[in-house]
Amino acid sequence: MSTPAEFYNSLPPISKAYGTMCLVATAAFHLGLFPPLYTALIYEYVFKHFEVWRLVTNFFFLGKFSINFGIRLLMIARYGVQLEKGVFERRTADFLWMMIFGALTLLVLSAIPLLWTPFLGVSLVFMLLYVWSREFPNAKINLYGLVQLKAFYFPWAMLALDVIFGSPILPDLLGIVAGHLYYFLTVLHPLATGKNILKTPRWVGINWLAASELDIRQPPHCPRLNRQLVRLSEEEVTG
Repeated sequence: MSTPAEFYNSLPPISKAYGTMCLVATAAFHLGLFPPLYTALIYEYVFKHFEVWRLVTNFFFLGKFSINFGIRLLMIARYGVQLEKGVFERRTADFLWMMIFGALTLLVLSAIPLLWTPFLGVSLVFMLLYVWSREFPNAKINLYGLVQLKAFYFPWAMLALDVIFGSPILPDLLGIVAGHLYYFLTVLHPLATGKNILKTPRWVGINWLAASELDIRQPPHCPRLNRQLVRLSEEEVTG
């Protein structure tokens, strides 16, 4: 059985970095080092006072230490890690680009007054959960030991629980929208047209994609297309 230090060191870089920053931000808040207002996404302060750091820092606050905070952190540690070690194995730059694209999408959505929320960390975590549910749709999930369901329905089950417990559902919905947009542009659209219009930019991959990280078994312009085609063909054969 591995120690906590060994478990932490075994985590892939992006999930580990994001989870650590969320934990540090929450701990700093509880220690009184800064009020969350200084990191919240307030567009008036961004454009009028040039407090551009708010466009980034709002993604690191998942709320006060609570059961909900622990659940969100565990989502990063489990579903984010499974994505980075599974679907995005040896493609760290692609996983980083997914996170960046999700963050940019959420910032655009939150610019709409009716969809504004001061902190988008929960939405980004929910985006990871949604993408994971689409990549592993048949995985079995035991929901608090009460209900077993397929991973495909897991985001909606979590959304329903937030409704039952009175938690805000807007962050969850924003995460679902961002996750579906990413999945559509990188998987569904390439499957239908053979073209991937959301390639990882060179400026993202230049520090991550070395020769040892390239997966030569997959086409460079649509890295997940072959895997999806294999899945569809297997379903046709078994069906």
